[in-house]
Amino acid sequence: MQFDYLVIGAGVSGASAAFELAASGSVALIEAENVPGYHSTGRSAALYTRNYGVPIVQRINAASHDFFMNPPPGFAEYPLLTPRGSLTVAGPGDEDRLEAVLALSSPGNAIELIPAAQALSLAPVLRPEQVGAAALEGGVMDMDVAALHQGYLRGLRQRGGTITCGSRVERLERRGGLWVLTAADVTISGRIIVNAAGAWADEIGAMAGAVRLNLVPKRRTAILIDSPAGLELGTMPAVEFIDGEAYFKPDAGKIMASPGDQTPAAPHDAQPEEWDVAVLVDWLESRTTLSIRRIAHSWAGLRSFVDDEVPVVGFDRQAENFFWLAGQGGFGIMMAPALSKAARNLIVSGMLPLELRNRGIEERHLSPDRLLNA
Repeated sequence: MQFDYLVIGAGVSGASAAFELAASGSVALIEAENVPGYHSTGRSAALYTRNYGVPIVQRINAASHDFFMNPPPGFAEYPLLTPRGSLTVAGPGDEDRLEAVLALSSPGNAIELIPAAQALSLAPVLRPEQVGAAALEGGVMDMDVAALHQGYLRGLRQRGGTITCGSRVERLERRGGLWVLTAADVTISGRIIVNAAGAWADEIGAMAGAVRLNLVPKRRTAILIDSPAGLELGTMPAVEFIDGEAYFKPDAGKIMASPGDQTPAAPHDAQPEEWDVAVLVDWLESRTTLSIRRIAHSWAGLRSFVDDEVPVVGFDRQAENFFWLAGQGGFGIMMAPALSKAARNLIVSGMLPLELRNRGIEERHLSPDRLLNA
């Protein structure tokens, strides 16, 4: 079969790009695993925030906001974003370290200094002796990642796109001006390849003779624990401490926690390490009144970065009609609405959408060429 676009990787990045491209031509979405979103998309902390990441990432996140708040009709049954808030806690004597967090405040998305008593009221599981003051970012939201992902997949099908799972790409080659993709028992061709393969993106690039981005997949661990009886989770924000990367947040009636680890790893089906889980449990019990007798679930996922931590969106300089959509780090789900439109516009018209250009983002900021010229 022949298509206009072959999109490799059916996580939220590939699914969103395929959805957008399906308005301009025929699309085949190819996924190595048996279900879409098995790796990073299905293992996300599911928080939307506009104040973190490098400056360009912050601008891309902000550009996604309108889609999250006003998705296309019929895209999702319930809101994609719901209020959560985020609390950054400083221990006694470390209060001045919150200045760096407060400096991230942006117009319309303020971060405010609050006293210890208010922080303890918002997150009553905190040990009082661990709290000197806190910074509260009220604009942080919970994302319904499953609804977002399924909305894109459903919309792709409605636009005539095809989705093939359980087909790991084995070979890419050029024939007669087209790309021919072989994956298990599937052989299809297309004008343009979109490489949204996440941690495997460099491997896909090598098959196509593309440049190497030197993507670094990094493992992040998480656990889910039972909430204490009587604890009101609906209004409790996500919580982190100023002296480390670990955090916890309410999640579907339980508490999700992560050590915030970023351990470099080869692309693989990431699994939690016992040591990381043990360190996280110790951290939780030292900073909160939680007594963890049982871990309901634990998992790990890979987040892939390039050197400047800015996503890579653009055509390859070596492989004809080979388009990169990779390196989103820990912000891929937040950036998906904006980056999928960026990918569509760059492929179809050769320029970024106006909403990104108005935020000072240019093609060169996202292009894979920037990594070769650095």
